[in-house]
Amino acid sequence: MLTRLAGALFAIALLLAPAVARAADPITIGFGMALTGGLAPNGKAALLAMQIWEQEVNAKGGLLGRPVKLVYYDDQSNPATVPGIYTKLLDVDKVDIIVSGYATNMVAPAIPVAIQHRRMFLGLLGLSANSEFNYPNYFSIAPTGGDHPKQSFSKGFFEVAKSLDPKPKTIALVGADAEFPHNALDGARELAKEAGFKIVYDRSYPPTTTDYSPIIRAIQATNPDLVFVASYPPDSVGMIRAANEIGLKARLFGGGMVGLQATAIKTQLGPLLNGIVDYDFWLPVGSFATPEALDFLKRYQAKAAGAGVDALGFYLPPFAYADMQVLQQAIEATKGLDQQKLADYIRSHSFQTVAGPITFGTNGEWTESRVLEVQFRGVKGNDVEQFKDPKVEVVLYPQSLKNGEVVTPYAGGKP
Repeated sequence: MLTRLAGALFAIALLLAPAVARAADPITIGFGMALTGGLAPNGKAALLAMQIWEQEVNAKGGLLGRPVKLVYYDDQSNPATVPGIYTKLLDVDKVDIIVSGYATNMVAPAIPVAIQHRRMFLGLLGLSANSEFNYPNYFSIAPTGGDHPKQSFSKGFFEVAKSLDPKPKTIALVGADAEFPHNALDGARELAKEAGFKIVYDRSYPPTTTDYSPIIRAIQATNPDLVFVASYPPDSVGMIRAANEIGLKARLFGGGMVGLQATAIKTQLGPLLNGIVDYDFWLPVGSFATPEALDFLKRYQAKAAGAGVDALGFYLPPFAYADMQVLQQAIEATKGLDQQKLADYIRSHSFQTVAGPITFGTNGEWTESRVLEVQFRGVKGNDVEQFKDPKVEVVLYPQSLKNGEVVTPYAGGKP
């Protein structure tokens, strides 16, 4: 009798063993990330924020009783690598969840793969990346939002421009021939039309451009009051150096320059930043500087010090961490990994994150935009300390966070 009972218990144990093993298997979250190439300064910072979330969640027992594991590959800041990365993540690695890497140019090529595999998909700082696909299970982790996210990105620049006296009359628009600049310039054109500004220059340049002097000279020849630039980090640095060398003069210069939010680029350019009016997504000011956000930044900065990534982490890390918080809250609420249930929950609920409360609306965009417009002033030398407060970045928009008035004209970075 005892022998038969022992045999039965052993058989039951064998049957249960795979289920127990499966329960201990990690929940895998797959993505590509810019770890080399022009977007790497921001991509590396985003990855560190996501790794902090991974470590903290696992220290508390994981999700659904399982550890979480990030599975990622370097997309090299190259959109052409993205479809292959996500196909491998889903078909070979068989990850449970996919999220995007950083930036519009990397988010957009991944969406068709998510659609093909019927996956819920979170996009990290993609500007209106879903506008061509209208995929209902896509959700944007970016503070551009409302019914017109393309316009919301540059609204602050145009609101500042309209406040100038006398009112500007002309504007130059320029950006690389790529996904993000296209979307940013689409929005800028609409806002220029609404404001009654005459567009005197509207051109794109190849993403491989390295000499920006001819572009700046061509812009200067049209004598515009305003110059709106939609550029990724290498372009932004090139444009600013060319503007300084040539002595570009305009009442406002900047608007959509990605990279000026990264600490390494701020310290690289130093005083050349002075006078530029540009967007930002997060700074430790006003209602943004919640105890939760500041506590996260303290944890991030402690790890960043020895990791060779953005030392301050103001721009992208809060959103990369919020990306994981939204995912975590949806998984815990639905008690599973069913893609449609996760999407339905995200679509119909609000989320509390270190980047503030997030609610999704049309095309997976935020229901409300929270984009800043700032002006660099009084930058001296190339030390990082001056950017910690940051007193050298005056908030011009929105009104609720405004802490200074715009100073014009821009004179090639010279005071």
